[in-house]
Amino acid sequence: MTSTLRLRLAASGLVLLSLAAPVLAQDAATPPAPAAAAPAPAAAPTPPAPVPPETVIASVGTAEITEGDLDAAAADLGSQFGQLPPEQRRLAVLAALIDIKALAQEADAAKLGDEADVARRIAFLRERALHNSYFEKNGVSAITDAELKARYDAEVAAMKPVEELHAKHILVPTKEEAEAAIKELDAGKDFDAVAAEKSTGPSGPQGGDLGFFGPGQMVPAFETAAYGLEVGAYTKEPIQTQFGWHVIKVLEKRTQQPPAFEEVKDQVRQLVMREKYIAMVQKARDDLKVAYVDPALKAQVDAMEKAMSAGGPQDPEAAADDAASEADAAAPAPAPAN
Repeated sequence: MTSTLRLRLAASGLVLLSLAAPVLAQDAATPPAPAAAAPAPAAAPTPPAPVPPETVIASVGTAEITEGDLDAAAADLGSQFGQLPPEQRRLAVLAALIDIKALAQEADAAKLGDEADVARRIAFLRERALHNSYFEKNGVSAITDAELKARYDAEVAAMKPVEELHAKHILVPTKEEAEAAIKELDAGKDFDAVAAEKSTGPSGPQGGDLGFFGPGQMVPAFETAAYGLEVGAYTKEPIQTQFGWHVIKVLEKRTQQPPAFEEVKDQVRQLVMREKYIAMVQKARDDLKVAYVDPALKAQVDAMEKAMSAGGPQDPEAAADDAASEADAAAPAPAPAN
């Protein structure tokens, strides 16, 4: 996968289980007994019918708790009980929902809902739920595989060709040892043999083979030297990095291929969701006309939004997490020359 597309976009595997059945042999001297009729296969258990969301499953004082209430609470609280088995998780969410409804009734009796700060909090939570539901229905659920494939194709088409190298190296602790290795190569000794004999890196037994790598995957001094070689050539002077002294040989150069669509489909979905969210919010703002009482505040908000225009979370609560993830992904990963 190219480093550029990995940063903007980034696969999963399946575990296959095999079952073997023993074969039973009969005594050859004994006539085989008639085969017993195979028992009828057991009927597959019928999955329980889904419980209608309006079904009442508990009550707290005057408040009833329905199956739908439990599902809604699980969506919000379920991650708090992620270490529990599924059935216990459901019970834990139910217990938490009972606690919430119990204290909510006490709060109602104390008329806390009439207090200004509580009323504002309730109004905010309602609006946030509507915000998320609207985007889920009109943004997330509206994304099709065809749309994702088109976005992937556009990303691939916009990528500049990147050259990657297939190289080997000999890694030794001192410059003198590297120079000695170069003399052996100059004398006609096989690179793989010298690497297997002298290299201290883990790739030494494989002739120092590093496989293919692209820009940014090796430390700068190593990368500069490797990209400066012609195919089949090796460095005539030792190359120093923090890992030691290297003699590098380039075996092949090729254009780096993008990852397959299925490998990065989830990352493409996140990109499309982010773009849809930005477009949806911008349209709503334009339609409804946002106004600020204080011009200085407007200038501050405009400056902040301009600085953040490259990103945009699907949910405002995710803004901090998205920013951290983007920064982490953009940081160049150190690649040891092994």
